Amino acid sequence: MEEKEQVHKRRVRYSGTHPKTFKEKYKEQNPEKYADTIEKVIRKGSTPAGMHISICVDEILDFFKIKPGQKGLDATLGYGGHTQELLKCLEGKGHIYALDVDPIEIEKTKKRLASKGFGPEILTVKQINFANIDQVAEEAGKFDFVLADLGVSSMQIDNPERGFTYKFEGPLDLRLNPEKGISAAERLFDITEEELQGMLEENSDEPYAKEIAGEVIRRNRRKDKIETTTQFKETIEAALSFIPQKERKEAVRKSCQRCFQALRIDVNSEFEVLYNFLDKLPEVLVPGGRVAILTFHSGEDRLVKKAFKAGRKMGIYREIAEDVIRPSAEECNRNPRARSTKMRWAVRA
Repeated sequence: MEEKEQVHKRRVRYSGTHPKTFKEKYKEQNPEKYADTIEKVIRKGSTPAGMHISICVDEILDFFKIKPGQKGLDATLGYGGHTQELLKCLEGKGHIYALDVDPIEIEKTKKRLASKGFGPEILTVKQINFANIDQVAEEAGKFDFVLADLGVSSMQIDNPERGFTYKFEGPLDLRLNPEKGISAAERLFDITEEELQGMLEENSDEPYAKEIAGEVIRRNRRKDKIETTTQFKETIEAALSFIPQKERKEAVRKSCQRCFQALRIDVNSEFEVLYNFLDKLPEVLVPGGRVAILTFHSGEDRLVKKAFKAGRKMGIYREIAEDVIRPSAEECNRNPRARSTKMRWAVRA
């Protein structure tokens, strides 16, 4: 039987001089193969598509003071940038456990770290919510250091199919684990006006929560279901149509950022998850164990600050950060997504 001749398929060309869509940015999504392209994108102050630039790495390592042989936990694996730096400090001795709920990205990161020499002898990756750190500690024992980066990874934001941003057309999903729970679109279609207004106010301090909630419910009554990121953005624009034209564009942009954030927090139960994590945290740390948490909006930071202060008052933590630690101006210039970052730390008594 004759073998069929394989037909070479040309890569789909994009129009213009630069790729615009996520799928067209094939060089950015292959950092090992196109290192020069990656560096150019980063130098321009952008994050390459499909990649995530870790924030406050120097500050975290300076605080942890990791010694070879220690055991650590990265509660939010993501792209694995922080995990990789923590592993380097172990110098082949010790172990790190890393957690993530995203079934899509976790396997990619696991392979990426394995290719750099960090295999199961020094790294254990688990698809588990970091609210369940007590379950991990039952297996692993207590940790010398714990890191939690509460930001959404750039890989999730940049991929339109995940529905995390209003900037690209895609399904309004927003789930960190798309295999569980209901999407943001389903949530919006089955919500009362009062509940939605409260969600937008509590989760993102949205000043136009009442107007936006009212517009969403009007669409629902017309059976005009909001199913895509663009439709949700258009709904916000319609709700803010009373704002003078010259101020409207900026107001819509900021409200879109806040509303997408509020919905994401809701569908992933992020505050409940953080409550559970902070409650269980002291019991998974050895005496003198250190924890660092990166937050990206005021609601998260308030919870962390309150938990650490209460812990110190009760004698659970011997020392906590008196003030938040911010990324340097140089880091923010190189990575604009770092600008809203706040880091807090605590040391177990």
